Amino acid sequence: MQFTNPVIPGFYPDPSICRVGDDYYLVTSTFEYFPGVPIFHSKDLVHWRQIGHCLTTEEQLSLSGAGNSSGIYAPTLRYNKGWFYMVTTNVGGIGNFYVKTRNPEGPWSKPITVAQDGIDPSLLFDDDGRVYFQSAHNGAIYQCEIEIETGRVLTGSRLIWKGSGGAHPEAPHMYKIKDYYYLMIAEGGTEYGHMETIARSTDPYGPYESCPHNPILSNRSMDISIQATGHADLVQARDGSWWAVCLGTRPVSYPYRHHLGREVFLAGVTWTEDGWPLIGNQGHIHPVMEAPELPETRWPEKLVRDDFDQSRLGWEWAFLRNPNPGSWSLEERSGYLTLYGQPTTLNDYGSPAFVGRRLSHFSSRIQAAIEFEPLNEGEEAGLTIYMNEKYHYELAIRREGGRNALVFRRTVGSMRVEDIRDCPEGRGILQIRALPERFEASFRTMNSQVLDMGWGETHLLSTEIAGGFTGAFIAMYATSPSEHAAPAYFDWFDYEPVN
Repeated sequence: MQFTNPVIPGFYPDPSICRVGDDYYLVTSTFEYFPGVPIFHSKDLVHWRQIGHCLTTEEQLSLSGAGNSSGIYAPTLRYNKGWFYMVTTNVGGIGNFYVKTRNPEGPWSKPITVAQDGIDPSLLFDDDGRVYFQSAHNGAIYQCEIEIETGRVLTGSRLIWKGSGGAHPEAPHMYKIKDYYYLMIAEGGTEYGHMETIARSTDPYGPYESCPHNPILSNRSMDISIQATGHADLVQARDGSWWAVCLGTRPVSYPYRHHLGREVFLAGVTWTEDGWPLIGNQGHIHPVMEAPELPETRWPEKLVRDDFDQSRLGWEWAFLRNPNPGSWSLEERSGYLTLYGQPTTLNDYGSPAFVGRRLSHFSSRIQAAIEFEPLNEGEEAGLTIYMNEKYHYELAIRREGGRNALVFRRTVGSMRVEDIRDCPEGRGILQIRALPERFEASFRTMNSQVLDMGWGETHLLSTEIAGGFTGAFIAMYATSPSEHAAPAYFDWFDYEPVN
């Protein structure tokens, strides 16, 4: 049987995985978005469902100072003696820390900090009870021993490997397999030269012998629709087979441009006679690959429509940094998501009124029913396709010149272009049609008249142009120059992938 990559589409970078019995759990990084670190569950490694987040409170994750692509970098997920541990870095915040729980659905503990520099931390629970902590710092991998109950560093940090010679050695994961400690890392930078390399030693501090077949994974310089593969993690299935999850991208044009972000890919792992792993088909990952020989377990299909009739937002929704109290509500008007515009706009660092989800497909139909009667000049609410504060598109209702207007705005670096037309009423359906190479915007009035608002190119919101490490979000938002903003009511939101 075969499966199709990616197994988790959209902006879910830096995956890490662990197995507990017949269950597999996976986490990814989130950067400046909140809640932090989504956690997924699978029975067969191919079909995944989100079951929560690891970081759900401001005490666990403060993003007040997080700029574009700051915040939560690569996490590692491990399980030991009944406890799940998720270790990560809050860049611009408290640095390296971990949280723990007995139930992966949460809640997770308060942060436990670790006083070792670097990013992309990882943990190895050794057979003798020692716990080793690895991180990437200054072009090398460092390691110390910690007390897992408190995070206290028990030894000095020691450089254990500089990698195989590629740029930016990072994302270390250490595994104890038979007589060896295997240290697997990413090199080449998380772009088109990305690769995965590995070394081994009989001692956790080395010296480490580099694999003669490195890199063990890379799609660089290959005519494959998947690029930038790397930042992998290994897991052994109950049947003894080995598998890897990694990040990758799917550019839609040449020169390469991708806007969905770095996604989660799966591949089998084979071992050479001399004991070295090789990921995928001779070190490459393809869109269609052989599936694990595990009982297939599919989860219920996600609904196209969210009616906002539950007591909490679904797991797919996220805020841009920690949301301001009073900027959103599911209770103010039953069956609606209510947003109150904030002085912080989409062009600013900060926390605008923003509730979004990842754009996870090249082609999709996105719609939101809005009721909005702005009171103040410049007040607006609508949908945004958002990469960062300098690269985003909006379809919105705005108060302008004492009247309501429909606006389709494209912000690309220092350039801003707006198409404006009269808004016949403050309610209707905001519509975005996402295609591989462009986004088409329109507005449907309550009498079903469709107003074409124009289009914007997807490549202008690509990582290659916008920069950073994130992917495109589609979000409901509201902004207001006044402290007394009119409520923007969203009755429902549709996200429908189109094959």
